[in-house]
Amino acid sequence: MGEGLLRALARRHGVALEAHSAGIEATFVKPPAIEVMGELGIDLSSHSSKTLFDVPDPWNFDFVITVCDSAAEACPVYPAKTTRLHYPFTDPSGGSLARWRAVRDQMKARLEAFVLALRDGGDLPASYERTPAPEDA
Repeated sequence: MGEGLLRALARRHGVALEAHSAGIEATFVKPPAIEVMGELGIDLSSHSSKTLFDVPDPWNFDFVITVCDSAAEACPVYPAKTTRLHYPFTDPSGGSLARWRAVRDQMKARLEAFVLALRDGGDLPASYERTPAPEDA
């Protein structure tokens, strides 16, 4: 969801950037993620999860943003000169669509602040503590 949001927000705000999402291991994009992102007009249906070694030139990123604690714990140091930010979100896997939407909206707010800081030359949003997603009813 992060890659799709970041690309869409950058386009909306006129920021030139290249976004890639990658994890410790490649998985598949979960159907609820495709559904809730589609609600915002972001199509993830052809997106595939990649490992860091599957993305182009991973050692020359300007920023690395981790969005789950497991990624931050598995890679406490990124072996390249980069600005690293940690914006943790509750994993919505196994939750209702309401939980997926809540996490999507939290992610959108944080990534939009990041994009606006890039555009305006302001301070980058600091790393955050996790904001819990609402419990499923």
